[in-house]
Amino acid sequence: MGECRYSCKSAVETLAWINDIIHFLAPYSSLINAHVVNFFKDRLWENVEAEWIECLRREPVQNLLLIPSGAVQDEWPTSLKEFILKLRSMVFCQDQADMNMAIPGLQMTSLNSVLAQGMNVKKKHEVEILSAVISTVANSVKADAIADVGAGQGYLAQVLGFQYQYPVIAIDACSHHGRVTDARAERIKKYYTSQMIKSGSGIRSLNVPRTITCNVLSIDSLKTLVEISLTGDDLEQSSLKAENQEDLGKLHWHSYANKKSSIVLAGLHACGDLSVTMLKTFLECKDVKAVVSLGCCYNLLSEERIEDGESQCGFPMSHAVRSTSFSLGKSARDLACQSAERWRSLDMHAGIHNFELHAFRAAFQMVPNNFVFVFLNGSF
Repeated sequence: MGECRYSCKSAVETLAWINDIIHFLAPYSSLINAHVVNFFKDRLWENVEAEWIECLRREPVQNLLLIPSGAVQDEWPTSLKEFILKLRSMVFCQDQADMNMAIPGLQMTSLNSVLAQGMNVKKKHEVEILSAVISTVANSVKADAIADVGAGQGYLAQVLGFQYQYPVIAIDACSHHGRVTDARAERIKKYYTSQMIKSGSGIRSLNVPRTITCNVLSIDSLKTLVEISLTGDDLEQSSLKAENQEDLGKLHWHSYANKKSSIVLAGLHACGDLSVTMLKTFLECKDVKAVVSLGCCYNLLSEERIEDGESQCGFPMSHAVRSTSFSLGKSARDLACQSAERWRSLDMHAGIHNFELHAFRAAFQMVPNNFVFVFLNGSF
């Protein structure tokens, strides 16, 4: 299996790595810029060396599933083996970090059954770790509040509020998520209030997340949300809604302009350009002291470019990549999101099932729409 032999310890080494990747990809642009279904529909296998196709069509499925991980067979053509090993050598190495070394003093706490309600095992694990990381970062920068961007149903926001006792704004574009967050927070609030009464410790103020329904479409919109005071006496409703930029202005008007807070931006599965917007807001907004974000849906990222003299926000932000004038495109980003580890872990039957799904989808794309409509309505 090929090992990464590149380094990004310096700008020169990083640029050499980038240029080698671009040089390697260039001859295969017709493949990487096509959707996987088009490989079947548009007969793209004809763009692959005939010797490779002849070899691979005879291989067991299990060997094909190992190719993304860099595994080759001795009897394969030399050019095919060199291609796979070269490809594997350029992969960015992802070593698991030691959390305690990366973030000294990190203290993780298991979620009780009330805070964990509705979470599956994976989500509970993510929220436990990320909430502890965010709390540690927030303490280190002496943040007054946390903004959970792309909060979904409020799992992370509520753990940060109720367990770590931080004032939290939960921002999400979906009004349904806002209603679920509020209803869930109310149930958790009742539980903690009951516990305080039973313990005789007295009723203390609980940090119930403030929910805002808003599409975060720009740095300016997120900056405006950050500047909203979490402790304004005139904001009696726990749920604030802003569907457009004009409504955002009204929210800002009703906040205390002279009551500035230091904020940590947090995101769990911040989709597409949302992570980019958070990072750029951190750079431009002095009230944002830190960002803790786990991105998601990297294939939905737009690519930073300049059109008509204006810079278009997006990814990558690397000056080195921009200087090459290289663009991946959505299909290439879709392909880049495929996990070599996932394919390697599939057994033969699961692998064949995946191949069949793509083949059937391609077949349906080649059938005229009116035929599919008649077929699905049972006329045959």
